[in-house]
Amino acid sequence: MTTTANTPGKIFGVGLGPGDPELITRKAARLVGDADVIAYYSGTHGRSIARAIAADLIPDGAFEERLVYPVTTGTVDHPGGYDGAIADFYDESAARLAVHLDAGRTVVVLCEGDPLFYGSYMYLHDRLATRYDAEVVPGVTSFSAAAAAAAEPLVRRTDVLTILPGTLPEPELARRLADTDGAVIMKLGRTFPAVRNALAHSGRLADAVYVERASMDGQRIAPVVDVDPADVPYFSVILAPGDRAPRNAGIADRSRPAVETKSELVVTEEVLVIGLGPADEKWLTPEASDALASVDHVVGYGPYVDRVPVRPGLQRHSTGNTVEVDRARFALDLALAGEKVAVVSGGDAGIFGMAAAVFEAARDDRYESVPIRVLPGVSAVQAVAARAGAPIGGDFAVMSLSDRLKPWEVIERRLVAVAEADLVLGIYNPASRSRTTQVADAKDVLLRHRPGDTVVVVGRDVGRPGESLDVTTLEKLDPASIDMKCLLIIGAAATSVTAAGAVWTARSVR
Repeated sequence: MTTTANTPGKIFGVGLGPGDPELITRKAARLVGDADVIAYYSGTHGRSIARAIAADLIPDGAFEERLVYPVTTGTVDHPGGYDGAIADFYDESAARLAVHLDAGRTVVVLCEGDPLFYGSYMYLHDRLATRYDAEVVPGVTSFSAAAAAAAEPLVRRTDVLTILPGTLPEPELARRLADTDGAVIMKLGRTFPAVRNALAHSGRLADAVYVERASMDGQRIAPVVDVDPADVPYFSVILAPGDRAPRNAGIADRSRPAVETKSELVVTEEVLVIGLGPADEKWLTPEASDALASVDHVVGYGPYVDRVPVRPGLQRHSTGNTVEVDRARFALDLALAGEKVAVVSGGDAGIFGMAAAVFEAARDDRYESVPIRVLPGVSAVQAVAARAGAPIGGDFAVMSLSDRLKPWEVIERRLVAVAEADLVLGIYNPASRSRTTQVADAKDVLLRHRPGDTVVVVGRDVGRPGESLDVTTLEKLDPASIDMKCLLIIGAAATSVTAAGAVWTARSVR
């Protein structure tokens, strides 16, 4: 054992991979072979998986520090409970290794998998890396080995992979499973029954793959539905691959085949386009709620899909906010394949929502046989107007200030026409991070045709936590205060404000 008392030693957190010694990296093998001190965790039984993986590499004469966990469950006789007992254990372990580091020895901490991926080495690193030279050597993770063993591609292209501990509460686990493309669930064992329930509620049970002791002796691969909950060790993972079903609209290479490649028994389903209302379920219509309960797939922009409750058998397909037509084609492909599918929008799907995008995509001849049914929802302009009083009680128009699908010249021309016609105007999409000047430009246009004291209503997040409603005038409107969460209502000559602050527009015009 090398000792250089005047120079502190160095500590290495060395990842050994999932179990197969051939998956140890060359760097990890070299460091283990050169170590003065080999440290590793073990249970009270004394066995260490990490040491077993590296057994053939440990040099003769190396000092071994076996760090034995005092407890392995949440039940413990300690004033601070389980967390307090474990914290004390890590403090004591760090102190033991510090003795060697102070003596100038090289300390290698053996870690199965990767040291910083649910690895216990990180707690030693927290305690020692600020005082000693510390280096982390990555290792092959258990879920990488599991995916390789099962030959399951977890995610492709722009898909999102989510790593989830099975110790999460069952409802939270189900929600996260439904909201991602590919998923890996760690920390099984006693959590398996709840994990299985979460997979069922998120619609992912049928495709989930169970891998036990990946790359080790006794490796087992099976569908989760075939696994006995009483026979699941901690060292197992569940894979919910992102490409088992087309969970992300707009990914063409995961779309299901067109109907002509399917059996003649496939019956084309209709596409439902559903408005969810502007906020929570209190503004969801009974018709829309019943329709959502009848489908197997929900497709839409992520925040809107998140509003659809998870349930067994339902697959939720979330995308970004600028791929509406791709999203619509994806839903139409599902319907061609005989799947029951709904496309969801916030507010009313027919007002700057997904209904028009679905009809646009359906112009393709191959979707000629797909029926499309639009279910209305409470629109954002209705919600803001109701909060304000009755500002759209007379003739009104609605416009979007977004110039993503039409040039500003068209927007300006329409603003002038609405102003000259003296219509109340509801303005959607007034501003965003990339569109910062439209509100100010629209204000200038309107002020050329409307008086400065024209009533303006600004509704933000109406129906959601933190909603606000401000009543001002066109002249006093502050464009810098407006963002994508706002909807504006610009009054007409017949619009006024009551003594109590309610805004209303007369139905009669003289």
